[in-house]
Amino acid sequence: MELADPEVRADLTERLLATYAGRPVIVGPGILAARTELVAWLREVDATVLAITYAHGAGPKPAEGDCVVVDIEAPPTSNVTEEMRVLDDLARHLPDHAVAAVEAFDPDRQGVWVGGPFVTTDEPVLGRPVVSGRPQAFLALEDKLLADAIWEAAGVARAPYEIVPVDRDALADATEGLSGPLGAVWSGDTKQGFNGGGDYVRWVRDEGDQQRAVAWFLPRCDRVRVLPFLDGVPCSIHGIVLPDGTAALRPVEISILRDEATRTFRYGGLSTYWDAPPPDRVEMRTAARKVGEHLREHHGYRGAFGIDGVLTAEGFRPTELNTRASAGFTQVTQIDRKLFSLLQDALVLGQDPGVRVADVEALLPLIDAEPGGRAVALAKDVVVGDVTEALTWDGHSFEISSQDPGVDAEDVLVMADTPAGLFAKVQPCSALAPGVRLSTVNLALYDLLRREYGVDLGDLTAAPDLRRG
Repeated sequence: MELADPEVRADLTERLLATYAGRPVIVGPGILAARTELVAWLREVDATVLAITYAHGAGPKPAEGDCVVVDIEAPPTSNVTEEMRVLDDLARHLPDHAVAAVEAFDPDRQGVWVGGPFVTTDEPVLGRPVVSGRPQAFLALEDKLLADAIWEAAGVARAPYEIVPVDRDALADATEGLSGPLGAVWSGDTKQGFNGGGDYVRWVRDEGDQQRAVAWFLPRCDRVRVLPFLDGVPCSIHGIVLPDGTAALRPVEISILRDEATRTFRYGGLSTYWDAPPPDRVEMRTAARKVGEHLREHHGYRGAFGIDGVLTAEGFRPTELNTRASAGFTQVTQIDRKLFSLLQDALVLGQDPGVRVADVEALLPLIDAEPGGRAVALAKDVVVGDVTEALTWDGHSFEISSQDPGVDAEDVLVMADTPAGLFAKVQPCSALAPGVRLSTVNLALYDLLRREYGVDLGDLTAAPDLRRG
């Protein structure tokens, strides 16, 4: 299948999208702005759409008349982990007014449910199958305490580690043996469910850090993985488990800023404007193939996955596994987001869309030729309301512009409040160009938020690129 041919991709997309043609589709629960693109796709095939939302979010919303919007309240959450954890339960325990809206929208129960990767496909929701989610077994593989055994079994180079109980002495001993020049990193288990976004990760350099981390983990986890702090560029590599093997994509930079004084990290978005040096790129893609084949053979896995890690002075070292079409996967497949989104759903459902490894990997020249990325900022306990402003970029910093933030603006700041706190992004962003590290642009975004909106998130710095000096 010549996926490099736009007409071939369009034909495949049409075939995959036909699943939804003319039928009721319930989308959510989630943030409305994050579903705008999906709603537009569904309307192309005359699907009727009901979106269940707990926040309207930043950026464009579905066009008037494109969907029925049902607003619900989500439980208060303090971080991204908690926000994602509640989605499956929220979908299965909707308030009465939302249940009534779904039944009125789809009285004959012919509809399907598009929930996203944190709504499981094992059981229907309100009697309707979940056609866009993932099985609980795939979700369970994201436990960071399972990752190192997967690297070992797949034959992928990894950092030394120990998994120990949440006990002060055991953790102190493991940390003493594994700490590098920048200390160690502790990651908690999934005793209370999925965790991500760095919420269950702690940077430990001294006894005080250890005491605070032990106190935090004690009520939440039974065990903790201890790794040396891996210095270098945070990045990821993604693959797709297909019927004939695993297709490996290309590296993605993950902007993770650090504050040494407070031992904290700040997520700042994803980018393919950066690339690993050629030998490291080969190593990362080989790791993706090995891990994908292990997942297929031992876990019956299918569809997209991502390996997060760090490009250290010694090469790529993986740290965690994301068994879903993660944000990094979406970034690297932006050349045809609709196709890859639909392909992912079909693969997870066990269908064979006729796509093979060679078909996907033939797209790599196109993916490399169209880099993308965006700088984002997240902050807890910060309320700014909805903000859309045009910016200027002088090569070092962003400034608020008097220009209308319309279609001609080269840099646009969009902000909104979510249950987990402030979300901000610069999109479009002229500061990003081939070879530019997203983390440097992200620093400029956080500096703008501090200067203009009083969002002071500490003394942040970017990780060094130790493979290029």
